[in-house]
Amino acid sequence: MGGHHHHHHVDPDAGDMRVFLAILVNLGLTVVQIVGGILSGSLALIADAIHNLSDAVALIIAFFARKIARRPADGDMTFGYGRAEVVAALINYTTLIVIGIYLVYEAVLRFFNPAGVDGWLVVIIAAVALAVDAVTALLTFALSKQSMNMRAAFLHNVADALGSIAVIFAGTLIILYDWRLIDPLVTLLIAGYILWQSFAEIGPVIRVLMLGSPADVDCTAVVGAVGAVKGVADIHHLHLWRVQEHETALDAHVVIEAGQWASADKIKATVKEVLGTDFGITHSTLELECARHACADAPEIGHSVAQKADVAHSHSQSHSHSH
Repeated sequence: MGGHHHHHHVDPDAGDMRVFLAILVNLGLTVVQIVGGILSGSLALIADAIHNLSDAVALIIAFFARKIARRPADGDMTFGYGRAEVVAALINYTTLIVIGIYLVYEAVLRFFNPAGVDGWLVVIIAAVALAVDAVTALLTFALSKQSMNMRAAFLHNVADALGSIAVIFAGTLIILYDWRLIDPLVTLLIAGYILWQSFAEIGPVIRVLMLGSPADVDCTAVVGAVGAVKGVADIHHLHLWRVQEHETALDAHVVIEAGQWASADKIKATVKEVLGTDFGITHSTLELECARHACADAPEIGHSVAQKADVAHSHSQSHSHSH
């Protein structure tokens, strides 16, 4: 099962080292910004420091999720731990959305009450912050291409880098023209970007957690392709889902045509081959039924509610009898 990832993988341990370095750099920056904020009396810098701390936390969550995701399947987690990364992505996007909304709120307040800002100190520290964000982005960019988890942490970072650029821009205008409204204006732009990106990225994460079929695999096409295999009379009770981000699984009942039962194994092998080559589905569980004893009026996709209720009912009965 583990060998089906044809992605340009950064060696896991090298990847961990990168994420770990990114965490250290961000924690260091947080300290610098808090000290700078206190010295310059700039609330903006302290706020940015807190945002940076959220960056470090996002990276820490991503780091541990990566570690957990590599654990092999066991009795508690029979599908393995790969979804730890999807859960981490959900947490990180959710916090980004909260940060985005909070920034909008702060910016609106500042429009009505523009604060005095020590432009120079703000610009200098924002420049340091930008350098750190650039380093972090470089460390995590390659990893972000192949994992939702790392993409969420990377986006935290990009949002931060934009924040730093905006702060430098705003600080410069404050030094030159004492134009204080630029500060909240720029904040609104950053918040808008953070929210737009997060809402776009959180959908696929939720889809994996909801056991949705992969967005790039057409369920009807799968049913059609399996049905077209020679010797297959029908396919029903199809479930198609993502075990984790890069691993698609399927289970289904396949009805073998009357008189073809002798070659059932061959038919099954062909079905598995079609699933693998045409749809990249490497993990499939197929229940074979002969045409005479096939499930009556079974739904093509999923289980019907009535059947679930029956199963649950008979299950609870057998339990009450056994006690």
